[in-house]
Amino acid sequence: MGLIWKCGARPRGEDEESCSTLPVSRQSIDMYSGLSPATGFLGTPTLSRLSSSFFSSFRVKHTPEKTASLIKPLLLTTTADEQPQEERQSSDSLLTPLLPSRKPSLEKIQEKVFHELPSSRNSSYGQAVFNGMNVLCGVGILSTPYAVKEGGWLGLSILLTYAVLAWYTGILLRHCLDSQQGLATYPDIGQAAFGTTGRIAISIILYLELYASCVEYIILERDNLSSLFPNAQLNIGGTHIDSRLLFAILTTIIVLPTTWLRDLSVLSYLSVGGVIASVLVVLSLFWVGQFDHVGFQNKGTPLNLSGIPIAIGIYGFCYSGHAVFPNIYSSLKKPNQFPSVLFISFVICTVMYAAVAVMGYTMNGESTLSQFTLNMPQNLLASKVAVWTTLVKPKFVSLDIISGLVMALIGSLLTMLVTLILPCACFLSILWGRVTKTQGLLCTFIIAIGAVSSILGTTTSLSKIIGQLNAKV
Repeated sequence: MGLIWKCGARPRGEDEESCSTLPVSRQSIDMYSGLSPATGFLGTPTLSRLSSSFFSSFRVKHTPEKTASLIKPLLLTTTADEQPQEERQSSDSLLTPLLPSRKPSLEKIQEKVFHELPSSRNSSYGQAVFNGMNVLCGVGILSTPYAVKEGGWLGLSILLTYAVLAWYTGILLRHCLDSQQGLATYPDIGQAAFGTTGRIAISIILYLELYASCVEYIILERDNLSSLFPNAQLNIGGTHIDSRLLFAILTTIIVLPTTWLRDLSVLSYLSVGGVIASVLVVLSLFWVGQFDHVGFQNKGTPLNLSGIPIAIGIYGFCYSGHAVFPNIYSSLKKPNQFPSVLFISFVICTVMYAAVAVMGYTMNGESTLSQFTLNMPQNLLASKVAVWTTLVKPKFVSLDIISGLVMALIGSLLTMLVTLILPCACFLSILWGRVTKTQGLLCTFIIAIGAVSSILGTTTSLSKIIGQLNAKV
């Protein structure tokens, strides 16, 4: 166990890395690739130099190795019997070469570090790409045809726009991480930008998004598995557990061990399974339309303005991977490959999203349901492959429509914050003295896009959810 000391005056020539800096939270949980809670933090204050241009991120450059622990807590803990410690230096004071000094947003705390572990940079380029694809290409792919139905063909431009903006903000996160040695996760970036208040606020938003996604996933699996096995039940000590509760518990138990993996190079092997499942779903849809004579004959609607807010939420949900991007970057053997890793992941996932959207909508037209598997003929082998892969059954169409609106709500309310607004705000705050006029205008534009999208999508999704719930009463 080590102590966190305030960086004060020291003799010239003394190693700067002997002084500790910001707490580093190494935890960033995704619904596909979560990392377990952690136990300690330690960082160094050495500032790394950044290029003033975004495009310079593609050039090979030296990125300092992180010496902090890979697994560290989000919020810091103290004990009553600690030895007297000096007040730790706030993150804002460490950024004085870049920013004018500001008052810390919360009172400084004294802390102790527990169970420090060595940092790990052992993910190859391919492993990082698989992790990135697995994070991005999730259950949102099932609803892209429904998003086209809601917004029309021209609404697909929203998908492409969000892909470009989300990739750009992912690069901004990399710039923020490189601004100071010791930053490793999204909450670290929040503290570097806005002090402890920023760390807490970003952590709350981040984990609300991830928690909502996990809850939706468990509910979806519970309903679908109970539809496949309606007679499954269990009696323990006089307590009756029906199929819905039983499968909710089993789903949690099966998925939970994957959250204990600390090494993203190991987690990448699980990511391969997730990517293969997504590819199987796409191929099944193509097979049904092309070889099972269902056909791609519906022309659809060019533009539906009333459905654009729902399409905005669903398309936004498709790119909700920023929570884990810092961990992917921190695990790379060659950190300078991160922009390319993101680029490949975004291109492949966007192509899959667009392909499913086009095929699903041209197959079903205005009868497209919120998940395209609900429209697939259940007597065909390819349809059964898709259904068993995603565990979706037509029996729960009404529940799934609500689930589609919940997906749009999460995408509008939380994903817009995590993906578009917060990366730009943190980048401007941390690197204000080095931000070019073009970067500043672009970040302001992205923040405005995210805010408008969030307001439109959230209000529309909530009103439709409330309307459908009232209709059932």
